[in-house]
Amino acid sequence: MNKLFLKKILFVIFFLCMASFAFAHGMSEAEKQTILDGGNLQYLKIGASHMLTGYDHLLFVFGIVFFLTTFSDVVKYITAFTVGHSITLISATLTGVTVNYFLIDAVIALSVCYIGYENIGGFRKFFDKSPNLLWAVFIFGLIHGLGLSTRLQQLPLGDEGIVLRILSFNLGIELGQISALCLMVALLFKWRRTQSFLQISNVSNNGLILAGGFLFLMQMHGYGHTAQPDEFGFPEDNHFHVHEKMETLASTPTPGSEYGIVPEDDSPKLFPNDL
Repeated sequence: MNKLFLKKILFVIFFLCMASFAFAHGMSEAEKQTILDGGNLQYLKIGASHMLTGYDHLLFVFGIVFFLTTFSDVVKYITAFTVGHSITLISATLTGVTVNYFLIDAVIALSVCYIGYENIGGFRKFFDKSPNLLWAVFIFGLIHGLGLSTRLQQLPLGDEGIVLRILSFNLGIELGQISALCLMVALLFKWRRTQSFLQISNVSNNGLILAGGFLFLMQMHGYGHTAQPDEFGFPEDNHFHVHEKMETLASTPTPGSEYGIVPEDDSPKLFPNDL
């Protein structure tokens, strides 16, 4: 029974990692067009959608509340995380501070490793006591917020009403987080009442460490492609996969392409008789 449960956990973690890699690097073209055409409500919706598909953020939140048994503790730690990511999300967007999104996501992945290691008592094995978890959650919140700001700045925010757009996006992030958090707390509350919780909790948090490590390697792999694309055997412009740049440059239309006409190639051609 425990082995079957372990396999299910590992499968879910693997799925979340892959989904995180697919979604963590930003918003789809449809979302970009929506935010261009819509108002503040669209920013709110996209913020909520981004949080619910940002599994690196959700894995970290899951690790935070894993062993919290009281409502006051959940509120305290989630508030620290929320204040942290709200500070950098708003301030970095207003001031135009950006970082490489692969690198910031790599650090976010390490935060997942950190919370998993904390939950298995890893720090207490080597030190007299663990680092202050509340401060750690707040600091990692600042880092998560910088990642969220980097995503938001990939979109045209305009000059007028930018503060309301940022706040709407931030509110959407919080609504998405609350929705996911309610589900997590409910599942954990039910799970803690079973005999398997203490037996599997260590495995689950080791799974968080593995998930964070996997995400870290994938983000660094993506950063390698953007920093030194020629070392991978093909140019960056031809490197199309799910973790390519969000900052896709608008391609220049080929003359005549709007009429379905393909320009002839003027380069000399070799025919069998020419050989």
